[in-house]
Amino acid sequence: MKQAITILAAAMTVLCAAAAQAQTAGGYPARPVRIVVPFAPGGNVDLVARAVAQRLTESLGQQILVDNRPGASGLVGTHIVAKSAPDGYTLLAMANTFAVVPSLVSSPGYDPLKDFAAITLTCLVPQVLVVNPALPVRSVKELVALAKQRPGEISYASAGTGGTGHMAAELFNRHAGLKMLHVPYKGNAQAIVDVISGQVTMMFDQVSTSAPHINAGKLRALAVTSLKRSPLFPSLPTIDESGVRGFEDITFNGLVAPAGTPREILVRVHAEVAKAVRFPELNRRFLERGVELTASASPEDFAAYIKAEFVKKAKLAREAGIKVE
Repeated sequence: MKQAITILAAAMTVLCAAAAQAQTAGGYPARPVRIVVPFAPGGNVDLVARAVAQRLTESLGQQILVDNRPGASGLVGTHIVAKSAPDGYTLLAMANTFAVVPSLVSSPGYDPLKDFAAITLTCLVPQVLVVNPALPVRSVKELVALAKQRPGEISYASAGTGGTGHMAAELFNRHAGLKMLHVPYKGNAQAIVDVISGQVTMMFDQVSTSAPHINAGKLRALAVTSLKRSPLFPSLPTIDESGVRGFEDITFNGLVAPAGTPREILVRVHAEVAKAVRFPELNRRFLERGVELTASASPEDFAAYIKAEFVKKAKLAREAGIKVE
């Protein structure tokens, strides 16, 4: 009898908790929602988050506020969200670094798979392989041939150790069987300047930031890193179709919440973001920057995407000996 009462009590507890959760999700959002951007204003993560926030403000009927908390390669803002209440009122606008940093630093202070609940992708941004125009190559095939003739002499710039450009170049090295010299900078701007001036041979950069220099003839684009061509440069081949088969390294942005956030809330936000990124005018505006707005099929689909990126980049960091002190 006691056992039956205990089982009944446990069942009632579960049912009450589920009912409370459903009620919470049903009335969500009842107050303004904060999206923490762990980077300074002006970059793709910030611009996409603000555009999505504006659409969500209209569709959800509550103010969706963007809060920039830059610092320590995104760690400051990421920690803020990881420690926030799992109630759907504090979300994180994340980029590739979210899944990469834990493989590069000894104490990241968070686990991207355990401390967060995935919501959805918000955009995909291919990178572009650019070289100084004086380099006597006009294709990936010619670059690979030259780099094999001169192992360790061809240099590539990046915005910093462990950044998207660095990881893309190391992945390229492994796929093409190359050994190139890494020249890290403290930011993207000076890295591009030095590739333009010829101080460094090449770099992998986001299409949106290299496009003006490519169009001005200051950089020569050889290929994009996605498996499909960029709408900004439809005649530019992908690295995969240029002979380095299987190569893909595309940057992405998305939204996550603190672990434990009710699934009903995750699903609600996902659905509204999916509608927002399909808005024609918004799509057109970002495609002009080389940014493809998109949403995951579901929160679970995005969780699998993050896990795959985490595993892939952890393996690359281990093999290439990449560590950030």
